[in-house]
Amino acid sequence: QVRLVESGGGSVQAGESLNLSCSAHEFATELHAMGWFRQAPGKEREGVAVIFTRSGTKLYADAVKGRFAIEKDNAANTVYLEMNNLKTEDPAIYYCALDLIPGRDGSYLLNPALWDLASWGQGTQVTVFS
Repeated sequence: QVRLVESGGGSVQAGESLNLSCSAHEFATELHAMGWFRQAPGKEREGVAVIFTRSGTKLYADAVKGRFAIEKDNAANTVYLEMNNLKTEDPAIYYCALDLIPGRDGSYLLNPALWDLASWGQGTQVTVFS
């Protein structure tokens, strides 16, 4: 397992922005997909955004397309999630994940159940109020 440390999150009004970051400690991530997932109370964990290092492809859940942006800094082993125009349906605990299988790429990786060999961050709370 790799230790992932998340930061960011908080409480904002609808329409405002938040930025999340997640750093992998003592692990070179340049060949590994990283992603952001979220879980709201009473709901299953769902994929938010995934970035694939090999192809540079970024995938987003339909609910966040056009509002969220994922970026990765390989030199810093850090993945970021910029969340703009937050909505009242966005509140959840947001988790980052590092795919420990190098080189995986594909839209199926928006499904958190398929990150069966992955390290997960501790989660950070995002709250949006109207």
